[in-house]
Amino acid sequence: MDSIIETQRQTHEEIERYETALYSLLSRNQATHEIRIQTEHKAAQVLDRISSRVTALHNSYLDEDARKAEIGTLSAPAAAQNDLSEFYARLVKVQDHYNKYPDAVAGGFDMELAAILEEGNQDGLDDDYEEEDPISLLFSGEEAYGKYLDLYANHTAYNNLKNISKRLPYLQYLDILLAAQNGLLHSELSKEARATKDYEVYIQHLHDYLLSFVKRTQPLVDIQTKHQEAEVEFYQKWDDGEFVDWDETKTAKRSANADGAGEGMWCSACQKSYSKKTVYDAHLTSKKHMKAIAKQAISETPPQNPNGTQNITIQPASNGQLLKSRLRSSALLTYLSTSLLVVLVPTIGETKSNVERRFSLTAREREQELLEQSKPPPAPTNTSGDAAAEEEEEERIYNPLKLPLGWDGKPIPYWLYKLHGLGVEYRCEICSDHVYMGRKNFDRHFQESRHAFGMRALGLPNTKHFHEITRIEDALSLAEKLKQEGRHEIFEQETMEELEDDEGNVYNRKTYEDLKKQGLI
Repeated sequence: MDSIIETQRQTHEEIERYETALYSLLSRNQATHEIRIQTEHKAAQVLDRISSRVTALHNSYLDEDARKAEIGTLSAPAAAQNDLSEFYARLVKVQDHYNKYPDAVAGGFDMELAAILEEGNQDGLDDDYEEEDPISLLFSGEEAYGKYLDLYANHTAYNNLKNISKRLPYLQYLDILLAAQNGLLHSELSKEARATKDYEVYIQHLHDYLLSFVKRTQPLVDIQTKHQEAEVEFYQKWDDGEFVDWDETKTAKRSANADGAGEGMWCSACQKSYSKKTVYDAHLTSKKHMKAIAKQAISETPPQNPNGTQNITIQPASNGQLLKSRLRSSALLTYLSTSLLVVLVPTIGETKSNVERRFSLTAREREQELLEQSKPPPAPTNTSGDAAAEEEEEERIYNPLKLPLGWDGKPIPYWLYKLHGLGVEYRCEICSDHVYMGRKNFDRHFQESRHAFGMRALGLPNTKHFHEITRIEDALSLAEKLKQEGRHEIFEQETMEELEDDEGNVYNRKTYEDLKKQGLI
């Protein structure tokens, strides 16, 4: 057994080394969501170990008698300074321990610390290496390593509640949960629905799942303390009467039917239940009821109600107390679930977006996505700082003249830039004053959609006549000029074309057509 002083010294050392390891964990580059979750879980484990050792260290400091006895043993009087009996006695104990346990490995704390800081396949020697990830076992396939919520079971339970207005699809159910940030959860439900036993079971399962999900995705958050504070706050509001919608005196009569303690009347003679008093009174004068009463009078033991006690008002106090306790429990779970949903609002929004995206995929695309998710992520490669710096320098492109990039992603030579005239600007007013760099791009743009759209907006055809025309005024004047030339060509065609009649006389087209119309030819 080690001395208490040595134990305290070792505990102090372990706490300091755990704090250093915690800093190393949290300062790592968390590139993906999975790495962040793994790092936070490891950090939570380190914090738990630090907390347990701090508690043990505090208790050892409170044991003053053991410290005084240890100090008294170490500090021998002056007459016995050369007495090493205590030293050799402890040496014998150490030797006996290792003789008894020869396979004991020294430095167990170092191995534990190395296991926490281990990243897995750092050398990258084994390409088929697949590390076992215990954190992934905490999440279902639908949760995708804590990115989304898996609320399908709770959605089904919600739709199966009694006294709800309508069944909602999954996306609308997520909208209801998102609305919890603006008020109490499920305020859209009626009082009768919230007072049933089914609602209590549903809200209990929803609360347990949300609490579990927050603990798994946010291990560094002290959610238990926040939970207890929310519970204390609920009891204060409940005692102050702020939960008017959960008043048991107003809800008792409405919820009695839903839980089996209803307003129905039981006839022990006919062994039948009647939901209305008028129907019950009408059947009392029937022949069937009379015969049942006579048969019951002959029998020694009257028949019992198979659905419960014969009189539902035997224990009104206990039923009322049970309903009050149920309402309070349901209200508490609803309040706590609301506080958890406020924390998970971003995650619920991501879940809704993911569901909408999956609805738009085909069956083949969903199968392909599942196959890609089932593949293990690539193992991290261990690159030195110098290699990373060289890669960054290669990726950084030096382009002070802002030259256009070539096919290899690098700037083209300056002489090629000057050869093609890429520094000359060509502005086209028809293309909404768009600027084209270089003669080649300018010539090519006359056949592109932008210029064709501008010509159609002006009501002009995009023909070769308008090539090199960039101003709107020039294009309109050219179009008018082409129209006039077209009319002149038609006039010249009528006057210059010659036709011959049957007698061999030659006329131009206009004269020939006029004489033919008059019947002279």
